[in-house]
Amino acid sequence: MKKTNRSTPSPAPATKPAAATKPAAAAKRAVAAPGTVAAVKVPATTAAKRVAATPPAAPPRFEPAAAKKTATVISARLDVGFGNRLYLRGEGAGLAWHQGTPLENLAADLWSITLPAGSATLRFKFLLNDEIWSVGEDYISAPGIEVTLSPAF
Repeated sequence: MKKTNRSTPSPAPATKPAAATKPAAAAKRAVAAPGTVAAVKVPATTAAKRVAATPPAAPPRFEPAAAKKTATVISARLDVGFGNRLYLRGEGAGLAWHQGTPLENLAADLWSITLPAGSATLRFKFLLNDEIWSVGEDYISAPGIEVTLSPAF
């Protein structure tokens, strides 16, 4: 057996700290005697690293599909006479009370307008030639539906 001089310590490597090499070396040296079970202690820092490396699996998240917003279609069944037009004023979906929006004439007694999708309730009224208001209360409609009305003047 070769004797070594223990008075001069060997320098530790610059890249690895001495504390990091000791637990690994101690774990390698732990050998159980035949027929016995030996417990090997793992340093707390090593165990924490293992737990952090494998996070628990998150349960799948089910989110409802976003409700698709559809346009609102307002139609009027009314014969306004040759040369006259039907308009709509109100609030919601780009309507305004101070200026009418013209409806499209689809047949002799059918007028229609498609308003952009929105989430606000619509309140509106029909006008003949954007001057004469329809009689009765304001019409109220939920957004994204098709409605056919018969206004009176």
